[in-house]
Amino acid sequence: MYRAYLKGGREKRVEMGHPWVFRSDIDRVEAEAQPGDVVELHAAKGKFLGKAYYNPASMITLRMLTREDEEINRDFFYKRVQTAYDFRKTFCDINSCRLIYGESDFLPGLIVDKFADVCVMQSLALGIDRWKNDIADAIMDITSCRGIYERGDVPVRELEGLPLESGFLRGEFPTIVEMEENGIKFLVDVAHGQKTGFFLDQKENRASLAPIVKGRTVLDCFTHTGSFALHAAKFGAAQVTGVDISEDACNMARRNAEINGLTNVEFVAENAFDLLRKCYDEHKQYDVIILDPPAFTKTRSAIDSALRGYKEINLRAMKMLPKGGFLVSCSCSQHVSPAAFEEMLLAAAKDAHRQLRLVEKRTQGKDHPILLASPETQYLKFFVMQVF
Repeated sequence: MYRAYLKGGREKRVEMGHPWVFRSDIDRVEAEAQPGDVVELHAAKGKFLGKAYYNPASMITLRMLTREDEEINRDFFYKRVQTAYDFRKTFCDINSCRLIYGESDFLPGLIVDKFADVCVMQSLALGIDRWKNDIADAIMDITSCRGIYERGDVPVRELEGLPLESGFLRGEFPTIVEMEENGIKFLVDVAHGQKTGFFLDQKENRASLAPIVKGRTVLDCFTHTGSFALHAAKFGAAQVTGVDISEDACNMARRNAEINGLTNVEFVAENAFDLLRKCYDEHKQYDVIILDPPAFTKTRSAIDSALRGYKEINLRAMKMLPKGGFLVSCSCSQHVSPAAFEEMLLAAAKDAHRQLRLVEKRTQGKDHPILLASPETQYLKFFVMQVF
């Protein structure tokens, strides 16, 4: 196995448990090492730090697989998948969950979501892509699922020198899959839906809506296929309106409402920014407003712009709530810190001449575990506030 050596003094972050080694931290890699190979990582003075897969084309040149001097083979990946599955069985509903969450499950660059008896896989790094067939075999054996669909249609693969490709990895099945979350049925389009077809990270947060929506009018912005809206309707809201810019997403949300027999919910295909502005101008009010937008930035350089976007929608929502109404505000932008998001909410409240009382703040579900040594593994901010 070839070796990589860090520059002097650059080993501390690795020793603390961070899973990434950047190109700027590396002194040299033995010339024979090829992109995608697993290499031994050593400190400048020779201390063994672990094993990682290598891609010189990526700014994250080394991704740590293990801190132990162990063989990286089919059995290694089988054990990692089994450990991830056992963790979910302990803390999560195994029928709908993120089965593997990359670095947090010590399988960097790998995402696997499980919807009922179907799994969806994304291999986002060259090193893990080489092992995806062995990993797929392990998933089939451990979970007894009926098949795996690959969603390799994400641009980050191109940065790793990988082609964009999607299709069946194991088995064949209808790509509209019915799953259940918190007692609510959802249809998931694993072939064409956003990301892997459904956003599982908010499952526990959606369940937390129950105390604040019963008997109230609810506006769910950026509803996608209706996840928050349908929870609010199921939990007894008087009337729910879900808004998404995609007509296809709204059509799927309507189908989801139908299979659950929910008649107290409607879906509108419209830009949420425009709708919030229009409702505010028309002095329309809701008792509960949910803001769960897509990530407003994927880079550090656009944080200020993202915060302006968050502030705009939150300020308008605050002005559309009666005193005592509830605002549920989320951000999945990893580069926007919890502190920056909270500061934005306070600034929006000041400009809206409103007061915020915190009910609770949460993060992603337990099936998206957080490594304390890697702040990047925590990305979701979820605030429930009462507005006065």
